[in-house]
Amino acid sequence: MFESISLLFVLLNPFLLGLYLQDIIRELSFRTFAGVVLRASLISGTVFVAFGISGDRIFSDLFHVRFAAFQIFGGIVFLLIGIHYVLYGGRALKTWRGDPDYLAGTVAMPFMIGPGTISASVIIGAQMSMQSTIISIATAVFLAAVAIILLKYIHDVLKKKKEALVYRYIEVTGRIMSLFVGTYAIEMILQGLEAWLKP
Repeated sequence: MFESISLLFVLLNPFLLGLYLQDIIRELSFRTFAGVVLRASLISGTVFVAFGISGDRIFSDLFHVRFAAFQIFGGIVFLLIGIHYVLYGGRALKTWRGDPDYLAGTVAMPFMIGPGTISASVIIGAQMSMQSTIISIATAVFLAAVAIILLKYIHDVLKKKKEALVYRYIEVTGRIMSLFVGTYAIEMILQGLEAWLKP
């Protein structure tokens, strides 16, 4: 169970998620931000549990598509996010989100729910009982949410002392991390193509 929780937590990557949500972190109050993250976590956790329980059958039986198609599309989405962030920084992501009342959905998808996290949920479900799957996924998502909210708290504390330095660090780090996200996106597309072309 510990390995399953660790796998999903690492793929959720709260630090990188915090970088991608820097505009929201800057603009929203702590209470509003925490509410958005908790609602997004509830949405994401529900999706992960559904895939953990049903496995990849949800693609073949319900949607009548191959998992490879999901990998390719997910890779394209993350590639677009990475390219926009590298070129324009945090302001590029404003087009990906809407009114704060509806932010939970845009945070959950595509920032939390992606091919990597869904694949991890399928693997967890294949290795564990239904009850253990639900507990593992819920724990990992909860820990990731707490970590993101903690990043918001640290940001608010440091902003009062060294606001310009904090924003500059976030901007530079975000652009660097976007290079890795773009690279991972290409890898997802290639994996999807390999699975699709495999006889």
